[in-house]
Amino acid sequence: MPYYVYITTNPAKTVLYIGITNSLLQRMAQHYSNRGTNQTFAGRYFCYNLLYFEEYSDSKAAIEREKELKGWRRAKKEALIASDNSDWLFLQPQKTQDCIGDKVLPSSG
Repeated sequence: MPYYVYITTNPAKTVLYIGITNSLLQRMAQHYSNRGTNQTFAGRYFCYNLLYFEEYSDSKAAIEREKELKGWRRAKKEALIASDNSDWLFLQPQKTQDCIGDKVLPSSG
């Protein structure tokens, strides 16, 4: 089972959120449905736009990477995002397509 470390942002791209999941598409849907609620950090700050993700086969490695990224300053996080997504495009699937540019999201099945 793959695990994903991901970075989301709000529509204005002023807040970054780092998380981990074993279902990236489901987690993005959860972030979107929680938008504007105070129940979670991502919801409170509208961080439902996916900017970056990494895939891991081992949950422990993914957790360690998440902790590492959370310890970085914003500038280093921005550089990581830009190294893979230079225009900071939102990577959510759009209706019938599962990619933007060449960054493909894993399927839900």
